[in-house]
Amino acid sequence: MTSRRTAAVVAATAVLALSGVGLGAGSAVAHGSMTDPVSRVSGCYAEGPESPKSAACKAAVAASGAQAFYDWNAVNIANAAGKHRELIPDGKLCSAGNDKYRGLDLARADWPASPMTSGAHTFRYKGTAPHRGSFELYVTKDGYDPSKPLTWADLEAEPFARVTDPGMEGGDYVFRGTVPNKSGRHLIYSIWQRSDSPEAFYTCSDVVFGKDSGGTAPAPTASAPSEEQIEEGKDESSVEHGGHGDGDAATGAGATAPAPSHATGHETQPAPSAEASSAAPNAPAPAGASDAGSGEVLAETGGAATTPYIAVGGAAVLAVGAAVLFGSTRRRRARGLRG
Repeated sequence: MTSRRTAAVVAATAVLALSGVGLGAGSAVAHGSMTDPVSRVSGCYAEGPESPKSAACKAAVAASGAQAFYDWNAVNIANAAGKHRELIPDGKLCSAGNDKYRGLDLARADWPASPMTSGAHTFRYKGTAPHRGSFELYVTKDGYDPSKPLTWADLEAEPFARVTDPGMEGGDYVFRGTVPNKSGRHLIYSIWQRSDSPEAFYTCSDVVFGKDSGGTAPAPTASAPSEEQIEEGKDESSVEHGGHGDGDAATGAGATAPAPSHATGHETQPAPSAEASSAAPNAPAPAGASDAGSGEVLAETGGAATTPYIAVGGAAVLAVGAAVLFGSTRRRRARGLRG
């Protein structure tokens, strides 16, 4: 191989390698979805993306394709940074405006639903990679019509539950909240905004208070995917599974202890720690912020939006170095020929 080709290969390899590192650091590895109450995407994954059982999940798979449900834990916006209402249009809340998950936005009254009662409830959110962040839960207003596309105006103006850095239990974020008094079919919308990255995740969970009067026949009860199903489906998933259970082997995060609760007037608190103290209302932390009140440090693998640029800059430096090496080699050969 000539000196010219060697230098070119070194430069190209450096650019590609470090660019890849940057993109990897900026790609989403913090994944998850609500499992109590069961989200639409996780419920359809539990039914089986290739042959779902319920009519609603069959229609969703027909609209989105099976891959969207193998990727059940990645309904996200990478650079949300708290701008959820600005970024997600009406009618596309369940997909977070992501066409890949368009089947989740189907307006129908027969989505599999979770039984729900007003009052205290323990929520569970499967986190396949633990990260710092805040959860906000909204419920639909009285008069909600599931046969119409879901809009922001269909949700109550304020979250009925909000918690920052809840603890993990068996691979789930677990926290308590007080569900408002409702009846019939409703929907609970969750927003998980990371504080170590601008990335945010979204879920729609269909719930029924008392008797389901939203359709001509009661919809089936939703079921969350089992750990076995999650494990079996990882090979079919096109997104990273950073690990689940009691820690994240890929990121080095261990089981996470709850932070002191941040009450909103709705008695929301991390469930595993009854002694956690209440604080003032706390909105999701801005991107890049850290919460010193946490137990163990959560993984920070998502990276800020600038990470790829830093990596590319490093690659450019190596590329320049390779070019200098090439120029130096040419000059030495030229001097040798003249001598």
